[in-house]
Amino acid sequence: MKKIVVVGGGAGGLEIVKRLSQKLGRKNKAEIILVDKSQNHVWKPLLHEVAAGVIDKNSDGINYRIHAVANKYQFQLGNMCHIDKQNQQIELAPLYDENEQLILPKRTLKYDTLVLAIGSVCNDFGTPGVAERCYFLDSLAQAESFHKALLNQLLRINQKGVESKPLHVAIVGGGATGTELAAQLHHVANLARAYGMPEMSADKLTVTIIEAGERILPALPEKITNSARQALTKLGIKVLEGTKVTAANKEGFVTSDNELIEADLMVWSAGVKAPDFITQLGIFETNRANQILVTPYLKSTLDEHIYAIGDCCGFQQEDGRWVPPRAQSAHQMASTAATNIINEFNHKPGQKYQYKDYGSLVHLSKYSTVGNLMGALSNSTMFIEGRLAKLVYVSLYNMHLFAIHGWFKGVFILFFRKVRNIVGPKLKLH
Repeated sequence: MKKIVVVGGGAGGLEIVKRLSQKLGRKNKAEIILVDKSQNHVWKPLLHEVAAGVIDKNSDGINYRIHAVANKYQFQLGNMCHIDKQNQQIELAPLYDENEQLILPKRTLKYDTLVLAIGSVCNDFGTPGVAERCYFLDSLAQAESFHKALLNQLLRINQKGVESKPLHVAIVGGGATGTELAAQLHHVANLARAYGMPEMSADKLTVTIIEAGERILPALPEKITNSARQALTKLGIKVLEGTKVTAANKEGFVTSDNELIEADLMVWSAGVKAPDFITQLGIFETNRANQILVTPYLKSTLDEHIYAIGDCCGFQQEDGRWVPPRAQSAHQMASTAATNIINEFNHKPGQKYQYKDYGSLVHLSKYSTVGNLMGALSNSTMFIEGRLAKLVYVSLYNMHLFAIHGWFKGVFILFFRKVRNIVGPKLKLH
């Protein structure tokens, strides 16, 4: 039986194993294997909410093993460290526990078809001190690490009768992650008062967004930028545009003007690239963002047995623009790649990938949601905000749940999630 190995359980990876299992795995046409270095999946656009503590991976995430059993595919916990394309196999690095005790040795997995959906990481551009002192939000583990640090800082401020300085949080990168995290932190600072921290409030929190470009949300229409900036400024969040960071030290960020932006917690969410590991393999054509160059059918330009989807995929459109690293891109690529793999088994021609931009949304916690709809969702580009924008934003996550669980189970999950949000705590304190 042929083996299909998917590396990376993000939005695209989880959706493609779901569909391949339905069409091939359940019919014993192929063995489907998902590989990921984490035990749980959380939709990447929600990682900033994990970091802030307004959602919990145990209730809002998906356990890969449970999902694998329900959908008849295999899950392998591990970190891919090498691809042997001559022998069509991948290597997984040894797995150790927190005490450096070996759990699983180095392993190899054979494949007939390999799908790489390993996502992206923030690009620190080699800025001194960033890697050592900043928090990143590329993975669930990193989001949880920031959340623990945030709770410690909130406890420090909450000491009654003890004078303490305000909490300073500086976020480099004015994209969706940076702006959404800033708004969530303002919300959490007020929310903490109802969860055993009576001395805490947003007045004791200073959040600064630092954007090197001319404006925050540079990839979105200027009207969205202006609306988001206005909402953030109204909350007291400092928005510094046209400000380049040249270093990070124990006191905060240093700008190109040699000014210090003080910070107790520093977050880096500027720049996106595929992991450096991709280029180090030496078996792919890549672009400046380390992305794997692919054919119109999403196959590597140098190996027809390897597909690339999502943020690690470099797909250049006819107008010369690269498909942006967004959740909607990963969803569309997963659908096309799955169709092409299934068609290969059924001896049918492949389908060319075509990116469709349905617009973008930015959700600023409970305070505001702004965005634009494009293409099939409206007759022209339409700016939306408020309740309508929030409804569309929530529906995007719902569509993701339906894609990985199916409509029937997805509806029940949404129902129980709604009930839990009503009766459960609004802030994660551990």
